[in-house]
Amino acid sequence: MGVYISSPFLANVVSRNGGLGTVSGVMPERILARILGRGDIGGHYRRALSNFPFPRVSKQVLDAFYIEEHNPKGVSLREAPFFTVNPSALLIALSICANYAFVYLAKEGHENPVSINYLEKIAMPHIYAITGAMLAGVDFITMGAGIPLQIPEVINALAVGKTAEYRIPVTGLNITSHTMSFNPGDFFREKIPPLKKPGFIPIIASNLLASIFMKKLPEGSVYGFVVEEPTAGGHNAPPRKGDVYSSRDEVDYEGIAKFGLPFWIGGSKASPEKLRWAKSVGATGIQAGSIFALCEESGMDPLIRKKVRALGFNGSIEIRTDRKVSPTGFPFKVVVLPESLSEEGVYLARSRACPHGALRTLFEGPDGSIGYRCPGEPVGAYVRKLGKVEETAGARCLCSGLMATASLGGGDEPPVITMGDDVGFLTSLMSSAEDSHGVIEALGYLRG
Repeated sequence: MGVYISSPFLANVVSRNGGLGTVSGVMPERILARILGRGDIGGHYRRALSNFPFPRVSKQVLDAFYIEEHNPKGVSLREAPFFTVNPSALLIALSICANYAFVYLAKEGHENPVSINYLEKIAMPHIYAITGAMLAGVDFITMGAGIPLQIPEVINALAVGKTAEYRIPVTGLNITSHTMSFNPGDFFREKIPPLKKPGFIPIIASNLLASIFMKKLPEGSVYGFVVEEPTAGGHNAPPRKGDVYSSRDEVDYEGIAKFGLPFWIGGSKASPEKLRWAKSVGATGIQAGSIFALCEESGMDPLIRKKVRALGFNGSIEIRTDRKVSPTGFPFKVVVLPESLSEEGVYLARSRACPHGALRTLFEGPDGSIGYRCPGEPVGAYVRKLGKVEETAGARCLCSGLMATASLGGGDEPPVITMGDDVGFLTSLMSSAEDSHGVIEALGYLRG
């Protein structure tokens, strides 16, 4: 669901109406800093933070990033710092508060479960992000874009106020990982009350991955699975062989069902017929992203949302799976839209920059120090950081592009829009290309 497309407000409406509303947990610290810097229109995030259990910390965040609406004093917006293996106390506070606020707003006004979704590829914030989400009572954590075997240990430690640790991979000969640690009691300067353990739902693409989780983790660590097929939006698992998905990439759902855990199937399943099919092969239900991303309640820029819906309704939308566009190395679904990063001319005209740094990876420098690089940054800088020049070819700045898609860009950054392959649901939900739909209509359609 991109960056802030599945906002707390979208997740709230989905959960209120019987689905499992899932908040996008990608870069919440940068999003909160930007929203506060723009005046927090409506006061939603200040309301959430007024309930944060450690007021000294939330006040620190508000003092640092909140600027009054219309900015009468002309104060410059303060961006969130980049994550490193030694983040500042302010960044830790911002990350915890952001994840708390996201979950708080998603759960506000109802008692139904809410989930938050993280990417294993964005690993440095995990111990702080999960702390914030658990302080807000998050019910489930879903995670893909990697094999997040460490998450149950983090959940178990934080639930009882112990030190949580996370090993971050490092590209190097002598250093292959760096362990980050966080003790919430030390940070907040007081004992943490016991926290509810959220259910852990890994996002997988094969029976092999399901087997790895079941074999390597203690019994009860995994609540269930989301099984994403190659037609799902966002990042996809690479083909098992070559560049084309084949029968090798098909999932044996009978085998998944034998694990005895709930599972949901994602990827072109947004229809009542596909929901019935999913249940017929043993699934609990489906994961649906695109149908909600195009709802009026989503965080997508309204003009972009309108253009994508019209293309989809008219059957003229083009969605390609690009193996180079994402700095993560995973294939990424991109909607072809004029004036977006899907166009080669727009990509080439943009001055390469890394203004958010969320997808930077760690590498070992010649002196044994840890450095940070991203294939989407300026080519010269990437090469100086011992990266291979060929890795920069075609790499977009997903951080900026996805922020722009959610109306959170810096103003001149072109967007990049991700969507699943199938938007056929639009002709059932809309009467014309200019029509729209909301969460209630989407859920009603899916339930037949």
